[in-house]
Amino acid sequence: MSEKTVAILGATGVVGQQMLQCLEERAFPVGRLVPLASQRSVDAGRTVRFAGEDVPVRLAEPDAFEGVDIVLGAADDATARELLPEAARRGAVCVDNSHAFRLEEDVPLVVPEINASDIADHPRGIIANPNCATIIGLVPVWPLHQAAGVTRLVVSTYQAASGAGKPGLDELVREIRCVAAGEEVGSSAPFQYQLAENLIPQIGGFREEGYTSEELKMQNEGRKIMHLPGLRVSCTCVRVPVVRSHSESITAEFERPLSVDEARELLEAAPGVRVVDDPAASRYPMPLETSDQDLVWVGRLRRDLSAPDGVSSLTFWCCGDQIRKGAATNAVQIAEHLL
Repeated sequence: MSEKTVAILGATGVVGQQMLQCLEERAFPVGRLVPLASQRSVDAGRTVRFAGEDVPVRLAEPDAFEGVDIVLGAADDATARELLPEAARRGAVCVDNSHAFRLEEDVPLVVPEINASDIADHPRGIIANPNCATIIGLVPVWPLHQAAGVTRLVVSTYQAASGAGKPGLDELVREIRCVAAGEEVGSSAPFQYQLAENLIPQIGGFREEGYTSEELKMQNEGRKIMHLPGLRVSCTCVRVPVVRSHSESITAEFERPLSVDEARELLEAAPGVRVVDDPAASRYPMPLETSDQDLVWVGRLRRDLSAPDGVSSLTFWCCGDQIRKGAATNAVQIAEHLL
């Protein structure tokens, strides 16, 4: 397999650092690494560790993409919109983790376990990585949909502080120390309120009908990824005082009957899924166990007791590492398909 020149846009951030680790773990054929970041990182003489070497960080600017084959984007929306089209014009294929291009018609939005075939059609040279909560929820929904045809999803997410990047992670750690010491927490940025010993039922800004931008991503991105434009979704996203790994409670309605036993068999055979579901032993997915790995764990699988007569509906709980499978690993998997 020929080696590739790979750039990481946002290489010094949490997701960028995780992308580096995933490239190494999965033995991606990197011939030359081009880590890119802001002027501040360059002025600070930042380096990133890759394949046993310290690689200097370069300034993220259009000319930095000359000769690059694949770009993994881990920057904010504005930076992605400014620089990734420049990279594509210079011949690179970009896999972008920002929200900038996800819902644009000529940009595929991909979870490889679901719609890897969409990767081949990227006329603008850009492929979008979905939102982390969308990925974690849809990986187990997909095999059930293939068997019974999902028509409706009711989802509550319990999203870790690190989903807000390094500032969110650092803030939770700071708040926990303040609370333990009996000190005032003070400013809670980037969160709206203190997160330690608290839950915040808002992620993103509020949009139509009282839903947040994060909640609408589950609907709009899910429709695009699964090619289900009529999929009905109601989602509530909650920030929780957990360091890493998102959790989700999902109720799914189907066109055709699907029993709990059948669903469990489908999930046990599904790529990217691990079933951990033993109520008698109090075994179910939890953030502590699902961090630092790439599978979506599924448990608490049961019949939806609220479903009307004649409606096939199941409820389950899932957890996954939103920095790995919800971001970096998913992007590297897409890049592997490009090879």
